[in-house]
Amino acid sequence: MQIPHRTRFRALVSAACAAVLGAGLLAGAGSATASAPDRPNAPAAEAAAGSKVIGYFTEWGTYDRKYYVKNIETSGSAAKLTHINYAFGNVTGGKCVIGDSYAATERTYTAAESVDGVADTWDQPLRGTFNQLRELKRKHPHIKVLWSFGGWTWSGGFGQAAQNPAAFAQSCYNLVENSKWADVFDGIDIDWEYPNACGLTCDTSGRAAFKNLMQALRAKFGTGNLVTAAITADATAGGKIDAADYAGAAPYVNWYNPMTYDYFGAWDATGPTAPHSPLTSYAGIPKAGMHSSATIAKLRGLGIPASKLLLGIGFYGRGWTGVTQSAPGGTATGPAAGTYEQGIEDYKVLRTKCPATGTVGGTAYAKCGSDWWSYDTPATIATKMAYKNQQGLAGTFFWELSGDTANGELIKAIN
Repeated sequence: MQIPHRTRFRALVSAACAAVLGAGLLAGAGSATASAPDRPNAPAAEAAAGSKVIGYFTEWGTYDRKYYVKNIETSGSAAKLTHINYAFGNVTGGKCVIGDSYAATERTYTAAESVDGVADTWDQPLRGTFNQLRELKRKHPHIKVLWSFGGWTWSGGFGQAAQNPAAFAQSCYNLVENSKWADVFDGIDIDWEYPNACGLTCDTSGRAAFKNLMQALRAKFGTGNLVTAAITADATAGGKIDAADYAGAAPYVNWYNPMTYDYFGAWDATGPTAPHSPLTSYAGIPKAGMHSSATIAKLRGLGIPASKLLLGIGFYGRGWTGVTQSAPGGTATGPAAGTYEQGIEDYKVLRTKCPATGTVGGTAYAKCGSDWWSYDTPATIATKMAYKNQQGLAGTFFWELSGDTANGELIKAIN
């Protein structure tokens, strides 16, 4: 089973990989309605600013987390969502492949677990999460679903895929448009972490590789399907945004999801403590250019229109332990304990386990005993929504649905 989107080892791995890439890289490195279809380069007038609300649904969340598609309905989230990104498909052998076929297409859902309240049968053509998404779309026809490929764990295969973009695009099209579930998906989302830079592994495919890949996907999927991408939020000089031609690829995507979270975390085990998703800079921020407004400004400065950029929000917190200072900037002894992974915890847990005690940079933080956490709340999301609307961004996306409360407290703060 795939691990979550990011891991606390990110910075350590990236630092080790930087030597592989060399100094050259470091230096240069719509509306969801029928009346306003999503397509590349659509006139901005077609959709109100901020209208998209996109939530990630994780394939592995149906295991330990027991978060099913039905929970999207019962929490009230379905009424707010315009799109769902199903995470993740794998990329290997230069192709898009299914991640966990049991979870996606085979698991038998009981009546109590099913969106429509009817139990799956052993002989029905499609079961699993894909069938549950089909049922959700029947109840909420406005929702579109994209199949996301890659993620932190499964991005290592993109380098090989980039060697033959047309073959890769064909494989993705064949998988997404498989006749067994073609009606479930409305397009493809690429989550390459990171082109021509380091994530869990390092990529050296060149600055043009991402553009070439997205161009091939658009050519294959056509204008009738969505083609989107989650991209780095690293706005530092010579950082990950500079490593790939995101501006050159922009004409081929309907929109980008800049991952404006995980700027800081307990992979820096001794601190300094800092909010993982600051909207703005603040006095004492550990690294310049590592906040949401810097990311959006840099991407817009490259010529990527605001109408193709969404603002990302994490439905979780990151935290340290061994902290004595309440304000950001304190020292620590390591990551705080988390339910599924050290240093990370769902909002639904933190809101009562460690309620927010302050705000900085447009997001919240909390100190409980020797633990220090940062996360967004409905109040700080409201601040981010004001920024998103002021910038004229296409909307909001978040990682991920199971981190919210049972009644959708965070998603209901998105407007």
